[in-house]
Amino acid sequence: MARKKGHKPEAQFRHALDTCSKNNDLSGALALYESADAQNIHLSSYHFNSLLHILSASLQNLEDGDSRKDSAIVIAFRLFDRMVAAGETPTEATITTMARIAASRKDGGGDQAFDLVKTMGERYGATPKLRCYGPALLAFCRSGEAEKAYSVEEHMVSKGILPEEPEIAALLALSAKEERADKVYGYLQNLRSSVGRITPSTADVLEKWFTSGSAVEAGTLNSELDRIKYAILMNGGGWHGLGWLGKGRWEVCRGTVSREGNCSCCGHRLACVDIDHSDTDRFSVSVASLAMERETRANFKNFQEWLDKHASYEAVIDGANISLYQQNFADGGFSLSQLNAVVVEIQQRSHGKWPLIILHNKRYRLLLETPSNRQLLETWNSAGALYATPNGSNDDWYWLYAAVRLKCLLVTNDEMRDHIFELLGRSFFPRWKERHQVKYTFAKGHLVLKMPPPYSLVIQVCIPYGFDFLALSDILPLVSRFPQESETGSWHMPLDDNSATDESSRIWLCITRPASSGFVGVGFSNVINAEVGQAVEASPAAKENRNPQPSVECHGFTSTSTGKRKKRDLHELNSSE
Repeated sequence: MARKKGHKPEAQFRHALDTCSKNNDLSGALALYESADAQNIHLSSYHFNSLLHILSASLQNLEDGDSRKDSAIVIAFRLFDRMVAAGETPTEATITTMARIAASRKDGGGDQAFDLVKTMGERYGATPKLRCYGPALLAFCRSGEAEKAYSVEEHMVSKGILPEEPEIAALLALSAKEERADKVYGYLQNLRSSVGRITPSTADVLEKWFTSGSAVEAGTLNSELDRIKYAILMNGGGWHGLGWLGKGRWEVCRGTVSREGNCSCCGHRLACVDIDHSDTDRFSVSVASLAMERETRANFKNFQEWLDKHASYEAVIDGANISLYQQNFADGGFSLSQLNAVVVEIQQRSHGKWPLIILHNKRYRLLLETPSNRQLLETWNSAGALYATPNGSNDDWYWLYAAVRLKCLLVTNDEMRDHIFELLGRSFFPRWKERHQVKYTFAKGHLVLKMPPPYSLVIQVCIPYGFDFLALSDILPLVSRFPQESETGSWHMPLDDNSATDESSRIWLCITRPASSGFVGVGFSNVINAEVGQAVEASPAAKENRNPQPSVECHGFTSTSTGKRKKRDLHELNSSE
């Protein structure tokens, strides 16, 4: 009883501190801190971090010049120093909070915040994250200290941390203000490679830059075509990275893209850009590694070996997701008829080829007890279209790995937001889903498949008009290699706008330089045409169809944009070269 009573002041102190944190009560928290010594309360790292969090939150509501702001910053650093002196080691979260507090200081705040992050490993053994760098970076961007902002970015990259859209947008705005065209170009490339859709605020930054006098002057009229060609090939395709091409005024327009992929501003057709095969291979290795950490290793290894021998599927089907769709009613259950409807539709779209159906073994055994179900399951089994995952397994790992490993489509309505998918990261995985996931509905009993869009919702350019040979099967392998920067340096950027009711109403930023800008773009197309002309001329599609603006039915099981045909086309193209 005495022990419980002795702990009562500490418990009351923590409860009161949590209440202050919840209500963002700075004065109450500081009063508690001052009373801690009088009550002989030992302050733990939890107490220090809570007090620092309250101080950090309160600073957001105080203007520069307010004496309370300066006082709060001083108190925060006294607390931090006392925390370290007491032997409580600051964590990465502590350093991030202190960096935010330091960055709120008008004079020298960015320097202090950056110093905290640069030395956190050496002093406290803490590993920095992106959020640690944000306060210093944004402070330097606000104050116009360009070189210091660039040094923050260089330091984070040296630690293997890449900036995301908020950081890139701030650096873009700063570089545009400083008329640093080279830096704007570099950060635009960062945006292209790391962000699929840009926020409206980032679009405003880019629009301001491209309509500025500095953007008009940025570029060169004497680009060497062979050098551009070599740079694109060395970079693996998609961009040359040699800077602004041409000179002159940019035309900036906000428009929409039709369901077929045509830009309403310039009329160009956007590309269906799949993910690089080497990136996908690395992704499949990552999925397999995580799966074997959480599944019985032998079971998943058996699946990998089985899949190596059955690698011709163009679609993988999440059987449970489809069979349980809208079955939450009195007589609902596991609807094998729904699953069969999807299988039949996919099979028809792929000209008779069977998809791979993933079902859990427990479910499979139960279904075998019904004669009508047994007949259908035996049909799938004999066709090699069914894989029953072993008892105790999570079939999510199996259908995801199969779709990634085979570079094919995945039919599921699963949003893939569970904890297992969070382990895969947020850069590559969303892009993969966008290009490979097929969703479905049953409208009044009739199946409707929602295929991936016929163009990619990423920063890109159109298929250049200079490619004038072309049928769809000829274009798409090249688009995968040259998808982003056109010969005149034009850009199309989708906005991340939640108000869009469907993709045809999404706003895109269209940024083009008229042909009169002086750069010989047709010559660049000729360079690329010369490289692949022989291979394209040899293809039957090229002889039959030379329409320069082909229609695109991406992922309709006839397109070469993903799956096995794309791989074959790329192989043929490379062999011809």
